[in-house]
Amino acid sequence: MSDLPPAPPPAPEAGESGSNGEHRHEFPCAQCGAQLRYSPGQRRLTCQYCGFEQDIPHTEAERDTALETHDLREALANHLPPEAIEETRVLSCTNCGAQVEFDPAQHAAECPFCGSPVVTDTGTHRHIKPAALLPFKITERQAHDAMRGWLGRLWFAPSKLKDYARSDGSRLDGLYVPYWAFDSDTRTRYTGERGDAYYETRTVTRNGKTETERVRKIRWHRVSGRVARKFADVLIMASQSLPRKYVRALEPWMLGELAPYDPQFLSGFRAEGYTVQLPEGHTMAVERMDEVIRQDIRRDIGGDEQRIHSVDTDHDDERFKHLLLPLWMAAYRYQGKTYRFVVNGQTGKVQGERPWSAWKIAGAVLVVVLLGAAYVYFSQVAK
Repeated sequence: MSDLPPAPPPAPEAGESGSNGEHRHEFPCAQCGAQLRYSPGQRRLTCQYCGFEQDIPHTEAERDTALETHDLREALANHLPPEAIEETRVLSCTNCGAQVEFDPAQHAAECPFCGSPVVTDTGTHRHIKPAALLPFKITERQAHDAMRGWLGRLWFAPSKLKDYARSDGSRLDGLYVPYWAFDSDTRTRYTGERGDAYYETRTVTRNGKTETERVRKIRWHRVSGRVARKFADVLIMASQSLPRKYVRALEPWMLGELAPYDPQFLSGFRAEGYTVQLPEGHTMAVERMDEVIRQDIRRDIGGDEQRIHSVDTDHDDERFKHLLLPLWMAAYRYQGKTYRFVVNGQTGKVQGERPWSAWKIAGAVLVVVLLGAAYVYFSQVAK
């Protein structure tokens, strides 16, 4: 049997256009013509067939380019410049609603979010072009090891799940997930009350005995004031395909490693299109900013306790950018339900949903009951 890798597919033509005229990003190997793939943790493309490597060159003023933002008001009024808009071919999953970019030549696939079979859409998706991305830093093998360790520590997980974690055949999908990043200068006026604690001593009678005790009370004073904060890169996931509590738990992201959007970093990976539109994303960002502003107000009020009655915030110089952040994902089906596991493609942090084994839980309860019964029995015998 030959140990040679399978023959590479026919070489695509660089810059080839799809049937509807949309641009296709092809990066053929200079040696064998196969499609090059981005190598996580390295700034290069690699051929899986012949091992050829091609560096991704640094561009001038790359850091400044990666941090370019758009005026929010201009975007909400649909006045963005043409170069900020692009068209891509995407599929829409009818089960979970995710929109994922695929090669135009691909007609069928499996949704990386829920594992459902889907058929690619025949049209294109017009959207705001990503300004920057975080390239994958950890490999699929490293992500698999991180997921295996996380799953292995789960209590009362089904044995099949742990077998899945140990299996080298369990596959992870590398996916760039869309985010909105918002900036805003805020100035806030507030009213509220400051509570200062003091103690009073009182006499009480318990079980026929007279005792004294200290009682904590709060003296409230009405207050008002102003706080200001400059927000930068408030991240909002621009899709609804993953539970937000898991996505938030994958933070923080090291945005200092952002690179300008370059299709070469996407070669061999998928990119999800945003389904949370800019106005909705902005509303969620304002809510997150409000959480921080209320913390600022409580610190400004001081005292032992605080009450906030009114908050009036002005937002100035509001700007945003569209980012792509890297996730490794696996979808596991157990008793007809899909469970998703996600690994931060930059840091290796793991989050996810988990099934519970009813048999293991019942067994644990039975063991506790038996131990309790044994304790009672031996306690009575000892008497």
